[in-house]
Amino acid sequence: MATNSFKKALLPHLTPAEIKLLEKLSSPAKVQDFLDHFPVNFSEIGEPVKSPRWVIEHKRAHCIEAAIFAATALAYHGRPALLMDLRASDEDEDHVVALFKINGLWGALSKTNHAQLRYRDAIYKNERELALSYFNEYFLFESYHFAKKVLTGKLGTKTLREYSKPFDITKFDPADWWAAKSLDWLAEKLDDSPHLAVLPKSAIKKLRKVSPLEIKSAKLTEWKKPK
Repeated sequence: MATNSFKKALLPHLTPAEIKLLEKLSSPAKVQDFLDHFPVNFSEIGEPVKSPRWVIEHKRAHCIEAAIFAATALAYHGRPALLMDLRASDEDEDHVVALFKINGLWGALSKTNHAQLRYRDAIYKNERELALSYFNEYFLFESYHFAKKVLTGKLGTKTLREYSKPFDITKFDPADWWAAKSLDWLAEKLDDSPHLAVLPKSAIKKLRKVSPLEIKSAKLTEWKKPK
């Protein structure tokens, strides 16, 4: 769907309060500020991916929920609505960001509870450069990761392996995802979309583990998980 027709398609599904919010989020920086002011969604394995409406109402989101919302907000103001899946090795979790461009350079919006894998200014020449900017931050730093998944890899191992080509969510009708009870189907389509390797397989065994200081710093969190 062309970006100039996306807003027209989305508007019938929005409440007045949602329109008021989206009108305010007129730049990538403003969208990121909005995402930063509320906690991550500490969901468990098996819980569905939540819709943008749910994110607004509950003011919580994990990475893909925030990325879908962010892409929607960007598209509302005429920008492309693009997601990028950062795919990790089997020992780790994927991360999803929303992409944007300023003056032909790429940046990313990101929601995370840690100091790593966050917002990227629009300074990257292409999607690959942007994806690689996350490489040295993407490593195992604790025995239990998101959603209580038990990890089998060694602490300090760098795990980023692939990135998806930009994935346009405006090719789907907003009626199917703005307020849907589950966006698992959208997450699956992103996961099934074309991905490119960030490094050759021959380089994986030669990767140096990160330092103990980096592991320690990675455990710093912005939001505490509710009891």
